[in-house]
Amino acid sequence: MELKELSTGAHRVLRKNWKGGFTIPTTKLYPFQWNWDSGFISLGLSHFNLDQAIQEIQSLFSGQWENGMVPHIIFHSENEKTYFPNHDFRNSNVNNGAPQKPKTSGITQPAVIGFVLENLLGRFPDDEKLQVFISEIFPKVVNSHRFFYTYRDPEREGLTYIFHPWESGRDNSPIWDESMNRIQVKEGDIPSYQRRDTSIANLDERPTSYQYDRYVYLLTLGKKYRYDGRAIFEESPFLIQDTLMNAVLIRSNQSLIRIGERFRFDTGEIKDWQQQAKSRFAEKLWNEDLETYVGFDLRAKKQILHKEIGGLTALFAEVPNETKAKSLNKYLTDLHDRGYYLCPSFDVDSPLFDSKRYWRGPIWPQMNWMIYHGLKKYGFEDTANIVKSDLVELVSNLGFYEYFESQKSLAAQLSTGYGGGDFSWTAACIQDLITT
Repeated sequence: MELKELSTGAHRVLRKNWKGGFTIPTTKLYPFQWNWDSGFISLGLSHFNLDQAIQEIQSLFSGQWENGMVPHIIFHSENEKTYFPNHDFRNSNVNNGAPQKPKTSGITQPAVIGFVLENLLGRFPDDEKLQVFISEIFPKVVNSHRFFYTYRDPEREGLTYIFHPWESGRDNSPIWDESMNRIQVKEGDIPSYQRRDTSIANLDERPTSYQYDRYVYLLTLGKKYRYDGRAIFEESPFLIQDTLMNAVLIRSNQSLIRIGERFRFDTGEIKDWQQQAKSRFAEKLWNEDLETYVGFDLRAKKQILHKEIGGLTALFAEVPNETKAKSLNKYLTDLHDRGYYLCPSFDVDSPLFDSKRYWRGPIWPQMNWMIYHGLKKYGFEDTANIVKSDLVELVSNLGFYEYFESQKSLAAQLSTGYGGGDFSWTAACIQDLITT
């Protein structure tokens, strides 16, 4: 497709998935509002309709909890039954701070809204309605960050933890395998359930039943403790300080600091978080042998020794020094030279790599968006342009799908991408990349 045709297609997808106040990722497979999806969707919508971009974020924060958490799903419709686990299974109202309406999930996702707001403000610096909106939403976004440092950092390290893979956005990545395998699901540990995703998407593209049982186990654990992060910390077998979660939080902290300075808001608390988070990320999550940043398993008290896409988002957070940034850039250029699209979501040399199955190897558009901007921060313009052009090529050839084949030789044999079609964040990221 030509760029004009791509833009037209992106607009069509976003219009199709707009539900009068918020956007769903795609029909059938994801029929509600998702947290970090909405951040990227807001960026895309702003190229066509700034009012809708603002509404997208307002709708997301309609589900914010009293403790500051912004849930990973907002169930604006309680009658939609095509998705599991639905609001009734999650029962987030066991926590008194969860809203009665809209219903929400009891877990969260990467804190993208801070850098999204800065992006919008940079493109529309004089828009009065946007300025009013940012003034109103700013304390709510700060409170969402406060949630992480209050409830998900019990030892006050400056690094937040997740207790469910879905919080990371990288649901079935191999980096969770060892931690998830510690969970022994016995009869009676989880309620019976029926998945919906495998009746909509191809079975070989989705997480396995073994993995799904453990997802349900962790949700059940969350309900047991009323989704209280400090209580969950004492029992959960899955506690990870994740690279992507912390990198995005650091990046959004910095955006909030800059926004606050422009509007003369108090940013002292955010600066304190940022100073500790950035230094701790740099020292605790770098692995010299792998030459990348890795997650840390709090239960096993060790690093998770895999190369994967989350480590590269440290560039977006501006964490690496020049030497480490060059190592990350070299990793990407080597993959490009070996015939891979950038950026595969997992180590292509690992026996766990699977270029088709969800987060075990394919290309994800929103990750390319972040890594593109991270590379540009360090002056790696050539690699950044490859990351951008690879995504443009994949979408042009295979459509606005959820994710894509990372091996060029295999992608050449395909007529579509993987997962859901007419996918909102794919449309949004493409529109933003080809426009800015």
